[in-house]
Amino acid sequence: MVRITMFQDRQQQLMGFDCLGHAEYAEGNDIVCAAVSALVINCINSVETLTDAQFVCEDCQEDGMISFRLAGEAGEDAQLLLRSLALGLEEMERNYGAYIDVIFEEV
Repeated sequence: MVRITMFQDRQQQLMGFDCLGHAEYAEGNDIVCAAVSALVINCINSVETLTDAQFVCEDCQEDGMISFRLAGEAGEDAQLLLRSLALGLEEMERNYGAYIDVIFEEV
C-alpha cells in the first residue's frame, strides 16, 4: 500500500508530504503506483520550476519513499500545486482505497 501523509499547519497551509510504499496493484502493470508517482513527481517539478518556493526533497527508490518539505513560507502558487496534488491523491484513494491511503497531519 502507498501511504501519503500531507503535512499542514494550524491554518491548513500545506507544508509538505511523505509518500511511502508500493501499491502492489498488479505486478508489472501497477497503474496505481505509476499514477501516484506521476502526481508526486509532477508536483515537485512544478513547485521547483513555476514558483519561488524553497524546499527539501529526499527519496529512496527501494522503499518507494519521497519526502518533500517546504523551507519557509510558501506562496500561493506552491499552495495551489500542493492542494492539486492532495486533490488528485484523494480521488485516487476513493477509487483504489485498498492500495492507497492519504492522511493529513497537523505539524
